[in-house]
Amino acid sequence: GETDSTLLLFISVMTMFMSGVVAIFEYDLKKIIALSTLSQLGMMMFSISLGLFELAFFHLLTHALFKALLFLCAGILIHGVSNTQDIRSFGGLSLNFPLVTVCMNLANLSLCGVPFLAGFYSKDLIVELACQYSWGVFILCMMFICLSLTVLYSVRLTYLSFVGVYNGGPSISVCESDHSLIGPVVILSFVSLISGPILSWLSFPAPVLIFLPAFLKWAALLF
Repeated sequence: GETDSTLLLFISVMTMFMSGVVAIFEYDLKKIIALSTLSQLGMMMFSISLGLFELAFFHLLTHALFKALLFLCAGILIHGVSNTQDIRSFGGLSLNFPLVTVCMNLANLSLCGVPFLAGFYSKDLIVELACQYSWGVFILCMMFICLSLTVLYSVRLTYLSFVGVYNGGPSISVCESDHSLIGPVVILSFVSLISGPILSWLSFPAPVLIFLPAFLKWAALLF
């Protein structure tokens, strides 16, 4: 009923918020990605609480693709820097892992909802449809704060891993030449580029009509 969906709404928004905040202070590479998954699950539950069931499932599918890519890239990095998960001992890995860097950044940008990547099609729809609901300013502000938290921990992850000075022990880049490792990553990268539009054409036979003031329309991108 009405109370159930309101309860689910608050729990999901709080889940998005808390997991986003915790991910910003976390140093374990796999934990950051896991917390990011948790915040996206919050996003799906948020979508369900507004009654957008098909949209939640659509977000589940696109998210599954680029999050699998993120975890695979993380695994290759961990394997390459002699099995440490602490991103404080990473840094400057883009020199040793050029391909993984590109793929991981692609997945991260998709997660942040950069236009025309997979995550954008589902995430932006949820956000824009949520803006049409009259839930009040608090929920809207929380939703946009959670969006910006996603961008924050993704940028932090990228910065600490790939930019700056290398902090760890001897790093191996054998991984890049191992096709059984790199193959799935490259395939998933293509999928997280094209799955957004393809899945949205398959899932929604009719286009979604959204009426929003200009500020709210741009808000997701601005955040």
